[in-house]
Amino acid sequence: MYRKVVRPVLYRLGKGDAETAHDQTLNGMRLLGRIPGAAAAGARLFGVPGQGGRAASARTVFGVRFPSPVGLAAGMDKSGIALRAWPAIGFGFVEVGTVTAHPQPGNPRPRLFRLVEHEAVINRMGFNNLGSEALAARLKAYGPLGYPLGVSIGKSKVTPLEEAVEDYVASLRRLYRYGDYFAVNVSSPNTPGLRALQDAGHLRELLTALHTEAAGLTVAGLTPKPILVKIAPDLTTSAIDELLQVCTDVGVAGIIATNTTITRPGVESDPLSGETGGLSGRPLGEIAAKTVAHIHNETGGALPIIGVGGIVEPSDATRLFDAGASLVQVYTGLIYRGPGLIRKINRSLP
Repeated sequence: MYRKVVRPVLYRLGKGDAETAHDQTLNGMRLLGRIPGAAAAGARLFGVPGQGGRAASARTVFGVRFPSPVGLAAGMDKSGIALRAWPAIGFGFVEVGTVTAHPQPGNPRPRLFRLVEHEAVINRMGFNNLGSEALAARLKAYGPLGYPLGVSIGKSKVTPLEEAVEDYVASLRRLYRYGDYFAVNVSSPNTPGLRALQDAGHLRELLTALHTEAAGLTVAGLTPKPILVKIAPDLTTSAIDELLQVCTDVGVAGIIATNTTITRPGVESDPLSGETGGLSGRPLGEIAAKTVAHIHNETGGALPIIGVGGIVEPSDATRLFDAGASLVQVYTGLIYRGPGLIRKINRSLP
């Protein structure tokens, strides 16, 4: 029904503009979240463990209990406007953001493109968001959500690279009491200079500052929160190994692999493949699985991994789990396959 009826309607919104369809979908989810009992009923339908699903699929990762290992990736609900609704379609956790210390509009539109034949998306959104102070106010108004919430933090475009550390620290400080884990996004291709923060020296400085800030907040009475690093799929093996060494030294709780890619594997013939931005969706699946497997092998499984990229079938999620992921996240697959995909993944879990 989604693919034959709902998706064609969404794809016609805004004269085919992908971002218009995204905004309308998000508003629809926001309204769904306001319906009493909708989330619980949906969770039973879509098989979230503990809410009509199988309790065996629940798991604890980096000290956080996840009712299902299938989550919504950052980027879909950047500002957290539909957080009451996502369990209704089967998600066991949600990651909001990426959020920055300063509000910013992001890059000029159009900035989101569907490569339908390849079940892929190219985006150059540029961290469009209302800022970490506004997100903190919204999360405070929500109160307890009843499921784990991740918060992805990034660098503001207006902030020079040499001042990036305080930018991240400011967002962590404002949001610390509301997130169950924090993802340090140093891998988006759409903020100039951001990926330089994956270099060992920059990353060590950033992560050390974030852990110092977190320790101070914990001493002040807040619960300790895991800090994870989200990496690009375009790093060389040696660069990944260097990054992992920094993460291990500093005490990072886990890795999110991967962000979007600036390469165009298998989509070179698509008329939209030349658009600037990060590619996600089916073409990213093999790269993501190889990256997850390498991290798992390199760390001996000691560093938990959230696998992201290329999940458009339950078998794609299985491939990431088999490669060593403890949790997975979906975004582009939801655009092409609809909420039924989340149900199928949940039901395929052992």
